[in-house]
Amino acid sequence: MAGHSKWANIKHRKSRQDARKGKIFTKLGKAISVAAKQGGSDPNANSALKDAIAKAKAENMPNDTIERAIKRGAGASGGADYEKVTYEGYGPGGVAVIVETLTDNRNRTAGDIRHAFDKNGGNLGTTGCVSFLFDKKGQIMIEKNNDISEDHLMMLAIEAGAEDVEVEEEGFSIITAPEDFAAVMELLEQNNIKPVSAEVAMIPRTSASLTDEEEIKFMNRLIDMLEDNDDVQDVYHNWEMDE
Repeated sequence: MAGHSKWANIKHRKSRQDARKGKIFTKLGKAISVAAKQGGSDPNANSALKDAIAKAKAENMPNDTIERAIKRGAGASGGADYEKVTYEGYGPGGVAVIVETLTDNRNRTAGDIRHAFDKNGGNLGTTGCVSFLFDKKGQIMIEKNNDISEDHLMMLAIEAGAEDVEVEEEGFSIITAPEDFAAVMELLEQNNIKPVSAEVAMIPRTSASLTDEEEIKFMNRLIDMLEDNDDVQDVYHNWEMDE
């Protein structure tokens, strides 16, 4: 996926998230609580919790809110049992889409996801129908500014175990193996380097373009409908969005 399209997609995604910041914090808190409930409250012994915390910090979620979510999960007894369910399908124009959810009701969530695809010219597929087009990687996006030296950033990233540092016009894209994501984030935090986006994500190997205005409208609406769903944690796609 070209550097330009990655940054364009990040900007579009950030603008969507900023418009629904309250909902984003609710979803991040849910992910943290579920990770703490399933693997314990110590992030050093719970990689899923550590990654969820890193993602929350990149979204500027307050530390006390993060701590409350951890305590809520670690102390949870009874209540809803959430499970992670991933859906795959095609959006308009054949765009590959992966939807990651945390749900306490598979039937409800599957119906909602299917409805969003059907209503916007796409179709929900079977497990594995598009995931082969993506790689699971840690992805940390850092904007260029006068305080960040390219050489220093590369040295830190490689020291922490990053696979690659891509230098682009808008900034730096650090790619890691999923298991090295938290270590790279920790070293960046220790050096006061704040990413604009950081997560273990499904990164597309190739990108798809849309030129038809109707398909672009439906693709945008599909993403909005999915991201507005309370059960949906993340939406990944290979659409190369324009600036």
